[in-house]
Amino acid sequence: MTGSDDHDEWMSHALEEARASLEHDDVPVGAVVIDAEGTILGRGRNERELRNDPTAHAEVLALRAAAETLGNWNLSDTTLVVTLEPCTMCAGAILQARVGRVVFGAWDDKAGAAGSVHDLLRDRRLPHRVEVTAGVREAETQELLRGFFAQRR
Repeated sequence: MTGSDDHDEWMSHALEEARASLEHDDVPVGAVVIDAEGTILGRGRNERELRNDPTAHAEVLALRAAAETLGNWNLSDTTLVVTLEPCTMCAGAILQARVGRVVFGAWDDKAGAAGSVHDLLRDRRLPHRVEVTAGVREAETQELLRGFFAQRR
């Protein structure tokens, strides 16, 4: 499963997670980790508010769940699908887990680390680089975030 239709389907699962994070007043970001056959190995949603944990980002929680499923921290044959461009912390976790590919929806022009503000995932100075596909269902992921922040203003 590597076509754009697959990306749309995978993003549906990440969007489900993002919407679920609204239940506990967290920023609506969701993520899933997919194996080479298209099986979901781990799911995550922002839970910083729920857990009072600054590291409880969707990507980190999805990576932890996938590693637990596989019984291995090395996620080199996986794809992380996330509704928002990963931040620097999450990009570091992605690199440490050796994730092969990241697919994301909305760009994060303030804190993104996959091509907007920084590009850690493809930095040639680092020993591991990640294939990045951006803008999958971008309008939908942006609208979810805009709606969340509009309610807080």
